[in-house]
Amino acid sequence: MDVKCTFLALGAAALLTTNAAAEEAPPAQPLALDHLVERSHTIAEIEAGIIALPNAPIAPGERGGDTPIVGKIGRGDATLQTGLHLLYRFRRDYVVGAGIIFSPFGTSDTQYGGLSSLSRTHSRSYFFLGGEGRYVPLRYKSFEGWVGLSVGGIIIADRFHTEAPPVPPILGTPDVTVRTEGFAMGLQAGGTYYLSENWIAGMNLRGYHWILPEGRQCTAIGDCATLSGSVEVFEIGLTIGYRLPL
Repeated sequence: MDVKCTFLALGAAALLTTNAAAEEAPPAQPLALDHLVERSHTIAEIEAGIIALPNAPIAPGERGGDTPIVGKIGRGDATLQTGLHLLYRFRRDYVVGAGIIFSPFGTSDTQYGGLSSLSRTHSRSYFFLGGEGRYVPLRYKSFEGWVGLSVGGIIIADRFHTEAPPVPPILGTPDVTVRTEGFAMGLQAGGTYYLSENWIAGMNLRGYHWILPEGRQCTAIGDCATLSGSVEVFEIGLTIGYRLPL
């Protein structure tokens, strides 16, 4: 009888201990992203990367462009670019925003157009301003994968500089810029990794179709815009961003 009572007492004690532990155990935590993406928030991203125009070299003798570390890419033009994106996530799977992307150091060549007797340099840079939308179909722990669209305006600046002795400004300047404006639209995809609740890092990949005027503007001595019509463009960039809940 005493043995039976002892076993019953031990069983009851074990049951009470199990119930108490279950009551004290914290509830299961959701996935790392669940509590971050449910609430609307804004994101500011800084981007650095490369823009490549595979079929549009800056000059016949200058193909492949010039990028840090990578060097030349393909047979067209390629150069460093930077940008800023301001995004608003109004639902867990949808993001809209706007962005500015530009190339601070355009590819250059030593002779293009104009008078061949002049010692000159030529460079080409790009500026994009537009809107974008993203859809986020993939989410795993601290990582997200997204796809989207981007549309906006593009400005290409062809800058020509004449290497000549300094002259008074009244006689003119050694620099001239020929601008070409057009429309850009394209597809984009990327991934985002949440470093913390506020800081995120990611990578963007975009493919654009630029629609530019067919005619090219030229200066009095024959310096002309180097792009016209339809141009295919590819971009890749790394981003770092800051998330601000609303």
